[in-house]
Amino acid sequence: MFEIRIICPPGDADQITATLAAAFHVGDFRRYPARDSQRMRLYVTAEPRTVPSIINLESE
Repeated sequence: MFEIRIICPPGDADQITATLAAAFHVGDFRRYPARDSQRMRLYVTAEPRTVPSIINLESE
């Protein structure tokens, strides 16, 4: 599990959150204004999606 922080224009936040949610298992997004008051800080805890294991088709 890891934390992602993104600083972006407010108009891009919804697209960024949707893209991250599609790429990772994510928790709730936290949104805060950036220090410059022009942008937004997004925080989310995420973990990689698991890749299905390959079935072993070799006979023993």
